[in-house]
Parts: sequence; C-alpha cells; structure tokens
Amino acid sequence: MLEDFLKYQGQTSPHPFGLEISHAKGSYIYDTKQKKYLDFVAGVSANSLGHNHEKVSNAIKEQLDAYSHVMVYGEFIQRPQLELCRALANTIPNSSYSVYLVNSGTEATEGALKLAKRYTQRSEIIAAKNAYHGNTQGAMSVCGTEEKNQAFRPLVPGVKFIPFNDENHIQKITRKTAAVILETIQGGAGFIAPKNDYLKKIKKRCDEVGALLILDEIQTGIGRTGTFWGFQNYNIIPDIIITGKGLGGGMPIGAFLSAKHLMDSLKDNPKLGHITTFGGHPVVAAAGLATVKEITNSDLISSTLKKEKLIRSLLEKHPKIKEIRGRGLMLALLMDTPETAAKVVFEAMKNGLLLFFLLYENKAVRITPPLTISEEEIKEGCAILLEALNSP
Repeated sequence: MLEDFLKYQGQTSPHPFGLEISHAKGSYIYDTKQKKYLDFVAGVSANSLGHNHEKVSNAIKEQLDAYSHVMVYGEFIQRPQLELCRALANTIPNSSYSVYLVNSGTEATEGALKLAKRYTQRSEIIAAKNAYHGNTQGAMSVCGTEEKNQAFRPLVPGVKFIPFNDENHIQKITRKTAAVILETIQGGAGFIAPKNDYLKKIKKRCDEVGALLILDEIQTGIGRTGTFWGFQNYNIIPDIIITGKGLGGGMPIGAFLSAKHLMDSLKDNPKLGHITTFGGHPVVAAAGLATVKEITNSDLISSTLKKEKLIRSLLEKHPKIKEIRGRGLMLALLMDTPETAAKVVFEAMKNGLLLFFLLYENKAVRITPPLTISEEEIKEGCAILLEALNSP
C-alpha cells in the first residue's frame, strides 16, 4: 500500500511513518504483518478509551442501526446530540452552560472566536506565542508561530500575541479586546503548564475590561490531566471552552461551550450565525456520549495521576531526559538534543512502541497513551523507551 499511499493520498510531511495498519484493540495497534505496537500516542490524545472499546463500539453500532445523518445541526431534536450536550454541561458544577457540537477541535476554535466577537461586539483577539489551536486559516491566525503562518498570509487580522506565563503582558488586554484565547497547558510548545496563578490573573483582567477568556481544552480535557477539564486544576472557569480530540473516543468531533446567554447570541442578528452540516453527527455523538459516561463513571480520571507518577518514576532519572513536562497522561519528555528525541521515537517504533513528536519543541517526545492503559503496559512501554535511549 505504501506506493499508492504516497501517490494518491495528500501528504502532511516529506517522511511519514508509513505503518500499514491492520487492526487495533485496547492499547495496541497491529500492522499488516501482525506486528503489534504498544500505543503511547492514542491518536494524538484522541483515543481516550483505547482502541475498539466495547462500550464506544456498541454505541456506534446501535446508533447506526437507528439512523445516521438526518438534518443539519440544531434543527431536529436528536437524542445522541442532546444527551452529549447535557453530559458535557453537567461536568461544570453550578453553571448554566450550553454546548455547540462541531466536527473537530479546529472548528470549535473557529466557533469560539466568532462567539466572542459576536457577544462583545469587539474584534481584537489576544493569543499566546507558540500557541496551537488548529489549522484552518482562522485558527492559524491565533497560533503564534510565524514559521508556520508565513506561507499562508494574509490571515485573519486583529490578533495580538503575548508570551504565555508572562504576567508583564497582562495589561495588553484592554476594553478593545473581545477575547483572550489560551491553551490551558500549551501543547505544541512543549506541554508548558501555567505558573503562579497565571490563568486566574488573566481571567481577572478579562473581567475588569469586559473581555472573554477562551480556554483550549482540546488536549487537556476529557480526563487527561487528573480532572475532567484541565482548567479545574487551576481553580478557574473560563467564559468559553473548546474541546475535541478525546471527546469522541476515536471519532471526529469538537465542541465549544459557554454560558447560555453567551451562546444565544449566535442564533439571531444574524440568524444562523454559526452553522454546520455534520457537526453533532448522531453516530459520532453516540460515541462521544459513551466516552464521557465511561470516563466520568469510572476511576480513569483519578488513575491518570497515579499513572503519571509511575511514568515519572521509571524515566526521570535517565541522564538524556532533562525534564518531564505536563500533567496526568499528557506528558512530554524533554531530551538533551533534537537528535536524541528523533532517535528515541524511531528506535522505539522498531521495537514495538509508538511515540510521537510535538509541533514546535524539537527536543520533546510525546507520551499521551489511552487513559485505559494498564500499569503493566506502562512498564512495558517505558522499558522499550529506555532501551531506545541506551542503544548505541
């Protein structure tokens, strides 16, 4: 298949991994030669419950037998959509949140930015340098990496960038600002967590000037960092939440959430202020609902911190690993050199362990396994990783 893959399928890089996939189950992916790979990537944080989880698969099959797409989002009452929205809203205690379902995290970013501009009647957006919020032109406009953006300019105007975690720039948020958009933990930049109540201070400034705080939970949400939402680790509630990736249990989905009085501003003046044909697709929504139920009704969220502790204990003393960043099962190993990082990823793959890179930090190796990964599987994977680090 490799020759046809390179010939017919649009490529994202000059040198794709090129694994030919046969099937996947639990924490393992199998190639067409029946070699198995322990998955420490989980579809880049998307497969929250691993591969082919019984409850997710059954929900998909049951919904597919009932009906698939019947109408554009928001017109017909469809139980999978409604129940998923209710389940997500209920993850935020003492709130009256409304949920808008879309097809991806990138689309959730687009919707959140539109909502902020519509509600505040302002146009300025403040984002963080080295942020990543998606790859459409609107989402790229709030990604602070000129190396990526320069080939596609002009992008959406009116965006200013501040350094993440730098309190000296908070005053740049003014009464001209519609919203500040941040990742709760910066992903592509190297899994950089907020420090010294940074998010609280940003929210306080937003409240002072009437701006909205949008937090991108596409990677940190859905139980990955020891709470359902990553921002719950930092004792704040943003005005708008963006989610995607792990919400669908391996199916393509996104959503943005806000207080109902904010969300209502999209339904009039103009009508159809934000529309989507396939957003909230009932089969995908059924998968998302099964995923949310399994994560919230089990010990998977609390166990992420125990599993983080195990991973750190097995890896942190190696001299080539200079730092382990992140929280829960969203971890990045900062290596001594980019060459070490690349070597570890490819050597580990040869030996049956899947690791991956981060977008901007070339010394980092991603560890984002399924939340369902067992302690024995973690030990197995870390042993392969250490072997790759020690190989000549």
